[in-house]
Amino acid sequence: MKKNYFSHKTACVDENSIIGDGTKIWHFSHIMSGAIIGRNSSIGQNVNIASTAIIGNNVKIQNNVSIFDGVIIEDKVFCGPSCVFTNVTNPRAFISRKNEYKKTVIKKGASIGANATILCGITIGKYSLIGAGSVVTKNIPEYSLAYGNPARIFGKVCKCGCKLNENRECPQNCDCCNN
Repeated sequence: MKKNYFSHKTACVDENSIIGDGTKIWHFSHIMSGAIIGRNSSIGQNVNIASTAIIGNNVKIQNNVSIFDGVIIEDKVFCGPSCVFTNVTNPRAFISRKNEYKKTVIKKGASIGANATILCGITIGKYSLIGAGSVVTKNIPEYSLAYGNPARIFGKVCKCGCKLNENRECPQNCDCCNN
């Protein structure tokens, strides 16, 4: 069966992973057996995608990100460089807690800034924007602008990511906001 995606010669794509057409997997990345990646996604350098992780279509995962078991990333999500996902609340090297993995969901169109940390069991709402370096400890509603440690909501954003004004309108009057 012909593969319809690109993987760099240094990438490791395990058998029984599912990779959608048009996806690009870059240097030193590892896609584990059972992982699912949709169409037209970009998997940056040094990215690890675990065996039960699910990645949607048109997703962009920047360099140095690990998508662990239990993480679901829906369509059109942006994961900035070195953002961090977790899957256990109280890890110990000497105790196996694989049966305690918590599901983390990043909804359609959300963006996560560089070096942000997303604790396990969190849902980030669709088209939300998480600032760089933030630590997300609670669910984030859709179209929210959240940042800080711990991340707090500082307003709403439109589909294109612009912060809405006091009238809850996009100051750019973007085409995406008028649809």
